[in-house]
Amino acid sequence: MAGTLLIRQAELLDGRIADIFVADRRIVAIDRGLPHRADRVIDAGDALLLPGLHDHHIHVAATAAASASVRCGPPEVRDAEALARALSARGEGWLRGIGYHDSVAGPIDRRWLDAVVPDRPVRVQHRSGRLWVFNSIGLERLLAYGLTPPEGLERSGGEWTGRLYDEDAWARRALGGEMPSFDRVGATLARYGVTGVTEMSPANDDAVARHFAGERARGALPQQVLIAGTLALGQSGLDPSLRLGPVKLHLHEAHLPDYDDAVRLIRSAHARRRGVAVHCVTEVELLFTLAALREAGTVPGDRIEHASVAPDHLVAQIAELRLAVVAQPNFVAERGDAYRADIAEARWPELYRLRAFAAAGVPFAAGSDAPFGAPDPWAAMAATVSRRTAGGHALGTAEALTPEEALALFLADPIALDRTRSVAAGAAADLCLLHKPWRDARSSLSADLVRATIIGGQIVHDRIDQPPA
Repeated sequence: MAGTLLIRQAELLDGRIADIFVADRRIVAIDRGLPHRADRVIDAGDALLLPGLHDHHIHVAATAAASASVRCGPPEVRDAEALARALSARGEGWLRGIGYHDSVAGPIDRRWLDAVVPDRPVRVQHRSGRLWVFNSIGLERLLAYGLTPPEGLERSGGEWTGRLYDEDAWARRALGGEMPSFDRVGATLARYGVTGVTEMSPANDDAVARHFAGERARGALPQQVLIAGTLALGQSGLDPSLRLGPVKLHLHEAHLPDYDDAVRLIRSAHARRRGVAVHCVTEVELLFTLAALREAGTVPGDRIEHASVAPDHLVAQIAELRLAVVAQPNFVAERGDAYRADIAEARWPELYRLRAFAAAGVPFAAGSDAPFGAPDPWAAMAATVSRRTAGGHALGTAEALTPEEALALFLADPIALDRTRSVAAGAAADLCLLHKPWRDARSSLSADLVRATIIGGQIVHDRIDQPPA
């Protein structure tokens, strides 16, 4: 059980300075000069106390696995020679690579990997998250368990290419793999002031949900969890430590689902009182999604994930259909230079829009898409304000937001993105205390600002006695 906590002299987002008393995992009182005694007292010294940040789109298990993986794409790896070096790590078991992009060495297959790593099993994940490439030894192990190969295991000329599309759940069964522990992810997110996540992997089912519940029970993942996934997720009951999120529909322009099937899926989700969250990174995917949602009808909770390319007329349709958007403004910094190289300049203003959604009245929030993006929300906020790439180039500066608006992207209620959470009596004691007042913090958005992270009234990250770097 969490004890009582008193935070004295904290600045709130409305500018007030107040004491905050926490008991039984909730904020009990907010006032100046509270007389309460507490098990722990923190002197905030006029620094800002926020509702804990929420990552509205993350893949927790993949992020955990990524920490033991080899980086295979930009910025660390930019060409075939560098990729070969990255994959030359000594060892006998599986070598797992992540973050591959075709700009490095083109559409690699098992033959390419065999030439580089012929003597140990290798699997490399594409940056999109929907493709794994296996070398021949890895492919043999994948097929050795006798499971029927899925449609996503590609053949060409009568033989396997080693490329596996959109079949993570099948691969996990085929390899007999256990899900990773979440300790490192939980600690990293706590360091950033993140107190909640929306887990967005499309294959999430009840088995995955049980793993999340177990990791939360042992304290490895202290963050509150809203879990999206398959239509069947939660049908056999969901652990009370988790909240059920939308049905995830992951589109890919080259392999769009049958339109009528997509409409039926949306209607089935709505019938079960769940929204849908649709992955849209191209204009074609967004057009397909909006047409399907228009035919199926929309409900509160329906949302577009990424909306990577959104021309004005599609922004207007998103607003008309009353959809929400969860974007990744961190990609402007992390991938912006590649976008500038690969995408026609005339389309740059349509990438990862923010101001346009605000102007159209579209509820929107931000998620990192980790491990496909960095899980640092403060870096994402900085990119939201500057709209600058890693190389220092401007990208869609008309879409920039103020620091206050950037912060609000991570304060949205995960269930209702049009609502902003606040530090209020009766609210859950999921909090983030900074080292500085907002007037000083707003000009230097960085994870170094985070002094303490509190979840359910319990301090899970503590730099209370350390000054910011």
